[in-house]
Amino acid sequence: MVVVSKPWVVEDELWDLIEPLIPVPPRRFRSPGRKRLPDRQCLQGILFVLYTGIGWEDLPQELGFGSGMTCWRRLRDWNDAGVWQRLHELMLADLREANRLDWSRAVVDSSHIRALKGGRRPGRARSTADGRAPSTT
Repeated sequence: MVVVSKPWVVEDELWDLIEPLIPVPPRRFRSPGRKRLPDRQCLQGILFVLYTGIGWEDLPQELGFGSGMTCWRRLRDWNDAGVWQRLHELMLADLREANRLDWSRAVVDSSHIRALKGGRRPGRARSTADGRAPSTT
């Protein structure tokens, strides 16, 4: 029998790493509303949507991940809270500690690394004012 892995299922070891990074929203006592869907289920819903490529609104309720909009809002809130950046840094630190980073495959992209001393100055910009165009003949 072949067991097909489900990449959107969050294993306990990974969840133990992620759970402390997720902010706990304050509970309203006057009118608490519905009980909040567990964060782990929302994370699995987010991973399911990202893995399969379906639209947020098409996330099947039968999977138990909540609605697509709930997962999308949780993704937005966690992004705003910096959860993904902290998780990335934590995982890099773990890999670095285990000596499992292969820097020969690293890529530096100028959109992520600031050039503190700047680059060469571009030439003078051409005018866009009204005037005759240069002759092409």
